Amino acid sequence: MKLLLTIALFVTVTVFAQAPEKMSYQAIIRAQDNSLVLNSNISLKVIVHQGSSTGTNVYQESHFSKTNGNGLVSLEIGAGTAISGNFTTISWEKGPYFIETQVDVAGGSNYNIIGITQLLSVPYALHSKTAERLVGGVSASPSRAAIVTFTGSRNIAVSDINNTIECTASATLTLTSGFGSMLVGDTINLEAHNGAVLTIQALSGVMINYNANSSAKFASTTGSVRFGFLRKTGTNSYIISGQ
Repeated sequence: MKLLLTIALFVTVTVFAQAPEKMSYQAIIRAQDNSLVLNSNISLKVIVHQGSSTGTNVYQESHFSKTNGNGLVSLEIGAGTAISGNFTTISWEKGPYFIETQVDVAGGSNYNIIGITQLLSVPYALHSKTAERLVGGVSASPSRAAIVTFTGSRNIAVSDINNTIECTASATLTLTSGFGSMLVGDTINLEAHNGAVLTIQALSGVMINYNANSSAKFASTTGSVRFGFLRKTGTNSYIISGQ
């Protein structure tokens, strides 16, 4: 069966002296008939190419994972079973780099090439680690996302882009049609706090996870926080994870 892959590459990097470096990665898997591959045990091979989508293979690893009820699979690049190369020694300053994903929906090793995407922004922590190796230290600090207080329902705003929405009272964030200030690849972190319910609602003509006029809810309980992630994938099209 030929598979199609929608790639949502979320660059969340962990770098510690004694811990592996990792990038969070999510992908939505669809069959040839455009149906989602739901709640399925699958195996994946992740390949990092340098220079171009068919460039030098600098790293490979394999994963066994499971899609959720939305066809979403989540994993961490750098934490799989290494096949070749060393993720921690990739020279990120010598990019560009491309992530190729192959999958076997039966959980075996009969992989199909189903997706490849350019890593447009090298993770800050990985890049700074390379710089430190080259020049003996770095002094710059990474930029931080702003915290946007969210207690009343409203439309998506420019101030939300690439920042964190902190919902402390139940409210709805509406995705309006033609919101051009948010570019493809831009993201918003979503947080519902201490019993609050954060709803993301798509207006007419807007799609969430490939469903028109859909919605997503993040319901927290008292004393807890519910996290999510929104990324723009195209004109009037968004992917939301963490529900």
